[in-house]
Amino acid sequence: MKICEMLKKKDVGSIGIGAMIVFIAMVLVAGIAASVLIQTSTRLETQAMKSGQETTAEVATGIAIEDISGHYSSSLGYVNLIAINVRPRAGSEDVDLSTAVLELSDSTTKNLIIYNSGFFTDTGDINGDCFQYADYPANGVTFGLIVIEDADSSISGPTPVINRGDHVLIALNVSAAFSGISTRVDVFGQAIPEQGSPGIISFTSPSAYNEVVVELQ
Repeated sequence: MKICEMLKKKDVGSIGIGAMIVFIAMVLVAGIAASVLIQTSTRLETQAMKSGQETTAEVATGIAIEDISGHYSSSLGYVNLIAINVRPRAGSEDVDLSTAVLELSDSTTKNLIIYNSGFFTDTGDINGDCFQYADYPANGVTFGLIVIEDADSSISGPTPVINRGDHVLIALNVSAAFSGISTRVDVFGQAIPEQGSPGIISFTSPSAYNEVVVELQ
């Protein structure tokens, strides 16, 4: 009789130890699973925030084109210089024009034009005329910059960064780019920043040039 009671006590002890081991194992598994879930949710939250910030910057940031003026050369018989008035879009982050690419076509030739830091004209150096040949690169593969408004001095030759309130002219010699702009020519393209929306260029030159300075867009 005593032997049976002793065996029952041993069985009860073994069952208790087994249950405790199973419970501890369940707690450990639950802890590991919770840790994995927390790490995954944190990673997803970080990625979602980053994607949201990049999407917001991509949508809001960009270049807006206000107008485009051309210089008509009577000796050449076509518009040989154009000045593209650009500013950052509303709510845009800073835009570095040194990394921007100007894509322009006259329906016959398509040019990709980049910034030339050697042709940078600050507000104090304009001298009243934005169509001075010295401010425009002689080749058709680079453009210069003429600063109209820069209250916070964020624009410089090496790093022409435009932000809220800034206005800059992109100075392009279209005589070198595609033999000038004659009458009734469709010109289209875009000013593409490193990040954000591009500024759209689209105009048709007039049927006749009656003035030296021509409003194109």
